[in-house]
Amino acid sequence: MHRILLIDDDEQLGPPLAAYFQRYELQLTQAVKPSDGLARLRGGDFDAVILDVMLPEMDGFEVCRTIRRESDVPIVMLTARGEVMDRVVGLELGADDYLPKPFEPRELVARIQTVLRRQNGRNHRHGQAAPAQEALRFEGLTIDLARREVLRDGQAVELTGSEYELLVLLAREPGRVYSRDDILNHIRGHEADLYTRAVDIVVSRLRKKLEPLDCIKTLRNAGYSLALRRLPS
Repeated sequence: MHRILLIDDDEQLGPPLAAYFQRYELQLTQAVKPSDGLARLRGGDFDAVILDVMLPEMDGFEVCRTIRRESDVPIVMLTARGEVMDRVVGLELGADDYLPKPFEPRELVARIQTVLRRQNGRNHRHGQAAPAQEALRFEGLTIDLARREVLRDGQAVELTGSEYELLVLLAREPGRVYSRDDILNHIRGHEADLYTRAVDIVVSRLRKKLEPLDCIKTLRNAGYSLALRRLPS
């Protein structure tokens, strides 16, 4: 059973949500304070985090920033309805997805299931062996598909689920131009409110992590492609 950590100061939200999540074999634990949530995350083995923006002690953005310094655990942020800037900031800080409040529990479950599928290859504690696949090798960059590991000039690069999926998409066909809609549908699996802005944010984050390699080429009004030469396997 996947373990999910909810960091939300609404004490009335956790118990019914936990009962609902059990229907989908998801075990939900709630922390009402960010400090408690971070302590639980550091001391426990959680598969994903649901993080509210409005929190005591520190806001959800600071919590997200702290988590990203320590872990690549998937994060789904809960934002105020209509607050597009909250979603932009959350994505820029490394959140994998967002959901406006109020939300339907079934949609939240669907978002969690999506980010869990992205991380499935890394989840060794459930005994799920990753399929044996080739590594994608380029000048200065190696993508180990079996281990879901990325090496830049021999150094490991920590990527979020969205960043990794974007990189693999581009790397499978280097030189091919993917439109923003193509990328959005691939890394999110559903229509998003931010549309092209969401894609641009993920691309920007990925570029920064892969520096000094100049990996991703932008084609104006067309999209993005991988600009590295693939090496023989």
